[in-house]
Amino acid sequence: MHWIHEIFQQSPEIALFLSLAGGYAIGKIQFGKFQLGGVAGSLLVAVLISQVGVSIDNGVKSLLFALFIYAVGFESGPQFFRSLGRQSLREIAMAVVLAVSGLLTVVVLSRMFGLDKGLASGIAAGALTQSAIIGTASAALGKLGLAADEVQRLQGNVAVGYAVTYIFGSFGAILICVNLLPRLMGRSIRDDAIKAEAELLAGVRVYGPGESAAAPDLVGRIFRIDKVAGRTVAEVEAGTPKEAAIAIERVKRRGKLIGVEPNLKLAKDDIVLLVGRRAGMVATAPTIGAELQSSEGMDVVVALRDVTINNPEFVGKTVEQIRSIAAADLRHGIFVVGLKRADRPLPLAPDTRIETGDIATIYGTDQDLQRAARSIGTVLVPSDKTDFVFHGLGLVVGLLIGLAVVRIGSVPLTLGSGGGALLSGLLFGWYRSRNLAIGNMPTGASTLLRDLGLAGFVAVVGLQSGLQAVQTIATSGVSIFLIGVVVTILPLIITMLFGRYVLRYDNTAIFAGALSGSRSANPAFGEILDKAGNSIPTTPFAITYALANVFLTLLGPLVVAFA
Repeated sequence: MHWIHEIFQQSPEIALFLSLAGGYAIGKIQFGKFQLGGVAGSLLVAVLISQVGVSIDNGVKSLLFALFIYAVGFESGPQFFRSLGRQSLREIAMAVVLAVSGLLTVVVLSRMFGLDKGLASGIAAGALTQSAIIGTASAALGKLGLAADEVQRLQGNVAVGYAVTYIFGSFGAILICVNLLPRLMGRSIRDDAIKAEAELLAGVRVYGPGESAAAPDLVGRIFRIDKVAGRTVAEVEAGTPKEAAIAIERVKRRGKLIGVEPNLKLAKDDIVLLVGRRAGMVATAPTIGAELQSSEGMDVVVALRDVTINNPEFVGKTVEQIRSIAAADLRHGIFVVGLKRADRPLPLAPDTRIETGDIATIYGTDQDLQRAARSIGTVLVPSDKTDFVFHGLGLVVGLLIGLAVVRIGSVPLTLGSGGGALLSGLLFGWYRSRNLAIGNMPTGASTLLRDLGLAGFVAVVGLQSGLQAVQTIATSGVSIFLIGVVVTILPLIITMLFGRYVLRYDNTAIFAGALSGSRSANPAFGEILDKAGNSIPTTPFAITYALANVFLTLLGPLVVAFA
């Protein structure tokens, strides 16, 4: 084993990536209906690897977690700020109940088993996975007026209790939030995440990668003019209602393409390309003439473009009002196929009201798109590049916020790098939703930050703490570990039952996000996001996580006072 230890000493990143590879492999294994998941699997493999001795700098752990939590906040910023208000009272109650039940559990068990204040504080820090308790508890121990060697002994016991209980503190939260809670609710996280997303989409169908409608709404067809010979282009196009419009995009007469103008009279045997809504095409086709399969030179390239709506003429008006006031030359050849607000689709209904910054997805030829964009707003050019200027500043701001310390009496409160990165991600995500020309982060890049950041963070925790935890359990017995198991599980179960039967949570994905945040259980939240397949759990998590960072940090001096 010595040679393995030497390899890990020379290149500890090998241990990190080995933990990720092995953890995700184990996480895929199905045990009946139970599946460990990649995050919990990475933690267990990292603990196993740590037994040969691995040294990883704390900066790696902080960096990985900051990347994860910033990406989560950035994705959820717009929805988070819209969700604040009276509807957040349930999340506040969840965070309070977990903190209070956690304090009571630690105090009762410490008195039952005769634990000193140091061990009790360490168990609280590890079993509730709130490392800040170590600092607040150690500071409180120093103010008890005890002899210096006694204070040092108690502060050393804080570290012992933390090391023994932290691993299960992370793992146990996953078991409760990801596996037990769905059984209590009787529905899976994935099913309820899809349901909640459908409610947010208000019936709008969103296709996944590689999916498309078998019968698309927009179609192009070629006809030989017969029945409408002698009528102008404008007259033919006006024969369908605005919501089922069609446009004549190309005309060929006697083998030559001619310019398309509204007042151009169509002649018998002209060949025309019609593009438009399926409903309008079906209604119009019998009145045009014979349909052709193809005709040379009639192919036209069309495209989809996202355009931010910032024209004052359109802002504040409904879709129906905009259709009525839009000039004919603006409407020609332009088809609005979707609306979005803060990355959430809006129903393209007549009474949908447009706000500044809403995004219209429009379909048409390049010439038509450019003409329409000049009247609507700013074209958003699709890109697979990440705006590192924007996001680099976002992380800097978050980490600076994390350095700030506010004191309540002698108790220092700080968001830390994780809390600061989350807050910054929320703010920068919200700002990006209102200024879409900056701050691009492709979905693939965001997913990589989330997955690698969280799994890497958890693996580093296992590599750093695993050896000490196992050694401490071997020398001190399993009593501290078992007490930590109770402190991990009992407050979560109490809070879960309170949320289900008192607060009346009825959506498993939203409930799981709130519960994991109230315990600042980042590994559990990562698994919840993976199960959900969308960002639905993020908003309740962000609210309870911010509160938990404050409430749980305050437990340090309270445990010292009452244990």
